[in-house]
Amino acid sequence: MSQLAAPTIRQSVVALALACALSGLSAYAATERPQPAQEQTQAAVAAYEAGNFEVAIQGFAAAAQKGNRLAQFDYAMMLLRGEGTPAKPQEALVWLRRAADNQMTHAQFTFGDLYERGDVVPKSLPEANRWYELAAQGGHVQAQVALATNYFTGRGVPLDYGRAFHWYSKAAAAGDEGAQYIVASYYERGYPGVVDRDIEQAKLWYARAAAHGDPGALAKLRSLQDEGAQPAKGPM
Repeated sequence: MSQLAAPTIRQSVVALALACALSGLSAYAATERPQPAQEQTQAAVAAYEAGNFEVAIQGFAAAAQKGNRLAQFDYAMMLLRGEGTPAKPQEALVWLRRAADNQMTHAQFTFGDLYERGDVVPKSLPEANRWYELAAQGGHVQAQVALATNYFTGRGVPLDYGRAFHWYSKAAAAGDEGAQYIVASYYERGYPGVVDRDIEQAKLWYARAAAHGDPGALAKLRSLQDEGAQPAKGPM
């Protein structure tokens, strides 16, 4: 298993947030159970998209006070980034924690990322993995990959290829191409006590990763297919 390539698919949530509009989480809101102040939150999202940060932050603040988890998260991000207000990182953490405690998995994952990098909060890998675990259990794919990667490398947790495979499998089933490649690698090689060698399963997962445009997965799939197509050699 040591031959498996260490994953490089984790992204920094806060760095990503700096480059993307908060409205990208509006799709997330559509999959959540009904929340209070939905219309107020969506109006704030619209204001943010229009570049009217002062109106947006006021709307998010009001909806956050009413318990809307998306508003709590978006308000925290605006406070953290200083949009529509001077940056207020400590106040941002308060609202991020409220969103996380309100079972918003993306907020939980964000806390994990902050603790892993030591950004705004003291660096703590055990605390990062605790938050990743919460988000992963809630079905957050990036958290599943992050947690799997840390188990795979023994980063802040005991090295455990079995736990890594468990969470990579969850992320792979949810469509993460990097996790699909790694799951395929597990099956290609096999690992005692974790998973038996199964070339057909390896092909299946490489094919799924290749379908997402992963050139490495496509090359591995073709290689395994070619090996399977070779005629058996008889006795000399």
